[in-house]
Amino acid sequence: MDAFKSPYVPHYFGAKVEEKLRSQLGWLTAGVASSIPWPKSDIWIVYNGDDFIIRGTERNGNPSPPGITVPCQNNAVNESLSKIYKLTSVLSWFKSGYLDVSGYVTSTHPILYGDARNVFSNLGLGTDLNFNCNHLPIIGNESVRIALAFWREGCRLIKVHDSYAFLSFFKVIESQFNNSRHRINWIETNIDHLSEWGANRVAALRAEGIDVGSHIYASGRCAVAHASLNGEIIDPDIPEDRRRISADLDLMQALAMRYISHELKVPNESSLYKSRNRLDPLESLIKPEVLNELNAGNTTDQFEILNGIAISICIWPDDALTELKEMQFQLIGIAEGIVRFSLTNKSRSIYLEFVLDFPNGRAHTLLENSGLRYLGNEVTENDVIAYCTYLNRILSNRIAEIRIEGCDPIDCDVVIPMNIIPMTLEETIERNLQRHREKIIQRAISYY
Repeated sequence: MDAFKSPYVPHYFGAKVEEKLRSQLGWLTAGVASSIPWPKSDIWIVYNGDDFIIRGTERNGNPSPPGITVPCQNNAVNESLSKIYKLTSVLSWFKSGYLDVSGYVTSTHPILYGDARNVFSNLGLGTDLNFNCNHLPIIGNESVRIALAFWREGCRLIKVHDSYAFLSFFKVIESQFNNSRHRINWIETNIDHLSEWGANRVAALRAEGIDVGSHIYASGRCAVAHASLNGEIIDPDIPEDRRRISADLDLMQALAMRYISHELKVPNESSLYKSRNRLDPLESLIKPEVLNELNAGNTTDQFEILNGIAISICIWPDDALTELKEMQFQLIGIAEGIVRFSLTNKSRSIYLEFVLDFPNGRAHTLLENSGLRYLGNEVTENDVIAYCTYLNRILSNRIAEIRIEGCDPIDCDVVIPMNIIPMTLEETIERNLQRHREKIIQRAISYY
């Protein structure tokens, strides 16, 4: 199956979200139950051309029901709700959790849907900025869509109803085959390649002399879908049957996970982080022969694509500060497919260095070679604030983005400072403004 598109997903916070929610009449809000860490504030994302407002768990300091709001005009309830279902399926897989719709409400204005049954997790979510749906894969294939829908349901039903959870994971695989023999063959071929929590059940079944492939397939057929009086069933009143299905659940989930990841090749957040080429947005600007040389780790003297192009630097998801917009590119050097360059602002008072690593598809900031330039240039207090904001945010593990008009942003790898505890942004700015003012005074004294 072809690689999935995982384009840039714009995220908007704060006033932009409120403005969006006031921009039209006609909305649908679905309440959600989620094991995925959920933001406290509303976030607007644009995924596959559609607007989704992630409704936060706090409002004016009080608890608020989590949900997802989408435009819903002309009573197109099913269309709007279907978009939410598809998003929850992809997010469930991508974020390695569950995200399920519990109910919905429509209105001319975006109201919330409250449901006491909704559960959610905000564990591990340091700030709302950690709720990042960027590069969420776009699912255009129907067989993949249905597999992810069954995956979503299975994850939601774990510890709620083992038999139905088992059946949902079984359907992930069942839905992809027209022939039962082919399904059994796939299971038998893949049971020796499962993660530990699935492999443990395989070992236990084999220790009992059980053919695992046939056993799992038979359990799937009998679990719920074929509960007839005259056929073989898993009887919910028989403790042994319930225990067997519960014991097989980890194995069935592991098989479903392997099918989605290895056969359908849908990336999750972890695998995409490892595989995604951050420099893909530059492909349209680079001659194919030059790109091939760079990707192969060769040295070329033809990298002139960014000369004369205005480049902005921002910290995701914020817009670029005025002082970091329309910066000028200057090539420093190329070696073994690695391009090192600098960016300077219009007054040449801010100097930033970066590296584009084409063989590994990565971009990096070079903080140690960046800074303010007091070489006859007019460094303003706004320059100091802009550079200190850039530096502090990166040292706080925020993501720097290289933005070129007409291209998706290029995200730089996160900097993890060693033995450094960054000051707050306010402290950083205040300390550096004081140093800046002292330098201005010293220059004035030396001039006279």
